[in-house]
Amino acid sequence: MSLQDCIIKRSYYSLKDNIARDFYIPLLNEAVLYQRAVGYFTSSILVKISEGICNFAKNGGKIQLIASPELNEDDILAINKGYELRQVIKNRLFENLIDLNDLNSQERLNLISILIANEQLDIKIACTKGLGIYHEKVGIISDSNGNRIAFTGSLNETGAAISLNYESFDVFTNWRNEEDKIRVETKVQDFERKWQNNEDSLFVFDFPEVKEEIIRKYKRKKEPDYTLDCEFTLDNLIPKYEVEEINYIAAEPNLNIPKRPEEYQKLYDYQEKAINEWVLCGYCGIFDMATGTGKTLTGLGAITELSNDLDNKVAVFIVAPYQHLVEQWVEDIVRFNIKPIIGYSSSPQKDWKKRLTNAIRDQKIRDDKSFFCFVCTNTTFKNKFLQEQIDKIKAPILLVVDEAHNFGAASYAQLLDDRFTYRLALSATLERHHDEEGTEMLYNFFGKKCIEYPLERAIEEGKLTPYKYYPVVVHLNKDELGKYEQLSYEMSKCIIKDKMGKNKLNKHGEMLALERARIVAGAGEKLDALREQIQPYIHDNNILVYCGATNVLDEHSDSSLFDDGDIRQIEAVCNILGNEMGMDVAQFTSNENMETRALIKEQFQRGDRLQAIVAIKCLDEGVNIPGIKTAFILASTTNPKEYIQRRGRVLRKAQGKAYAVIYDFVTLPRPLDSVASLTIEQAQRDLTLVKNELGRLKEFGRLSQNSMDANNLIWDIQEAYHISDESEEEEYEYGGN
Repeated sequence: MSLQDCIIKRSYYSLKDNIARDFYIPLLNEAVLYQRAVGYFTSSILVKISEGICNFAKNGGKIQLIASPELNEDDILAINKGYELRQVIKNRLFENLIDLNDLNSQERLNLISILIANEQLDIKIACTKGLGIYHEKVGIISDSNGNRIAFTGSLNETGAAISLNYESFDVFTNWRNEEDKIRVETKVQDFERKWQNNEDSLFVFDFPEVKEEIIRKYKRKKEPDYTLDCEFTLDNLIPKYEVEEINYIAAEPNLNIPKRPEEYQKLYDYQEKAINEWVLCGYCGIFDMATGTGKTLTGLGAITELSNDLDNKVAVFIVAPYQHLVEQWVEDIVRFNIKPIIGYSSSPQKDWKKRLTNAIRDQKIRDDKSFFCFVCTNTTFKNKFLQEQIDKIKAPILLVVDEAHNFGAASYAQLLDDRFTYRLALSATLERHHDEEGTEMLYNFFGKKCIEYPLERAIEEGKLTPYKYYPVVVHLNKDELGKYEQLSYEMSKCIIKDKMGKNKLNKHGEMLALERARIVAGAGEKLDALREQIQPYIHDNNILVYCGATNVLDEHSDSSLFDDGDIRQIEAVCNILGNEMGMDVAQFTSNENMETRALIKEQFQRGDRLQAIVAIKCLDEGVNIPGIKTAFILASTTNPKEYIQRRGRVLRKAQGKAYAVIYDFVTLPRPLDSVASLTIEQAQRDLTLVKNELGRLKEFGRLSQNSMDANNLIWDIQEAYHISDESEEEEYEYGGN
């Protein structure tokens, strides 16, 4: 057999294809030479190179690999100072050969080391002569009959590329047609020129000492295991990685005493004033600060101030809604000379309960161990074990709650009591939507606002980026509108009075409101509108698309991708961007674990591997991805807290980001030119949705650089439905889109 006997498609997409099973394994089974140029040289790259090559290697095939060193700022500085380029690169390559603890990776690294020892795998390192990044993505597979295929595209030799991201690559053969043959031969010549170090713009180094180090470090057996490709699952495509524990030198003095790092000895004036006001209020209060204006650093400054004032005799509990927010806190906490105890279900500190118990014990009996900091998720905070441990603490306790509006819910409110002498709430939106009682409870417990730093001030003072706002109008189709009106009618029967005598929905009515909101979120017109609006950005990076947790019907999608007509909106969007438009995209939802999310954020920030993130709700609170430049908000909400947070995600400052752009998909019941023919009853049924959308339009439009775009639409909607600026929406209407 030969490569010509294999089924080879023109293009492969990670959404539809099992790339290892459908591409690598069958082609490499027939090959004698595999030439690959990939990204950075790491242990993980070596593991990924091993995918699909077992039969190929067993049959004596050879691999030529070109990779790039991942040089950091210190390396560049050393080179600029005259240090030998080759030595700097060698040092960096050695550092990137780390131990991978999972057995699958160890077996594959053993295979790689034996192939190097047997001269079946050769590795060379390339870097640009201008010290830029060599980051080519090309592969060439050749058989013994002279047949060759070349593939090029977004795919890297990484687990994320093969099975996490929406990646694609195109394939060319040298036997199908003359044009493809020329493409293949050009790629072969380019690779050979680089391999021989004959490319004018590149240095290509052979590092025999690095190959020797790979053999020394990873070789475990005399013979490789050629059964590694039996199964291809997500588990063996993405290398396991353990979150590294924060290590401290035991002999270091003042080890766990909070102190500001050098770069934060002086915070911004508004942050210092907030801390001073909090101290004057008896170390109790609220930091009401717009998303992206430094709530975390201000909070850590306050913790440091209190600890110093109490001679470090205090226990600090920091609570954040989600695991990834806890990890973001930890990154900053350790910079303030604090060794935190990290508590949640999958914490990197598996023994966090023991650590907390010991810290509380030590605080009672040892004066030099009186300070400790515990950081956890909201869920862990409610844990019975944790609450019992808090009861045992005799020292003063500071409770810091991030995104504190969540603690207005009854299940959290009952835990806020006099055990916590000192209190600090952080939130950009403390007022709870349609929950005055919960909001009042938060103020009663935490105290007054020590600072109000709203979005408009943050933009004006340059702490957040300005933005342009483009509302994109879509309408409900006939079926969607019919369902929406029926649910609205049923909701009207579910109105009751709250404790303050105001209208609200009963439990059944709230369920109907959520169902109605999903209809608006999943409006079918949004997908076609997205196709049109995102077209100018298909070659750009730093794009965020917000979806709703709802299903849609995409009439243009390839139905073979899905089991039925209704698909999740996020999957439909990824299909449009990844398959139809060839963009590199990744989902960011609650289904992705911590390691996957970290990888997505890293690739997105670098902008060289990932163009867009497609997210649902979990990006709402606290996730720090400042590189976002363009956002498409397909699904929003009537809750100001949520849509204000979503806007805040986009306005964080980043290098080279002069302004942000927001496309907001505004859903109306029907075209405005048809409203005049409605009956009074029909127009009244439309009003809830219309007024909900108007509220967001006004909020987003008022601070945008192009406010007239939103204002013109607002005037048109108000005129069509005879809405005055003074009119108010019904208080019992919940839900959104």
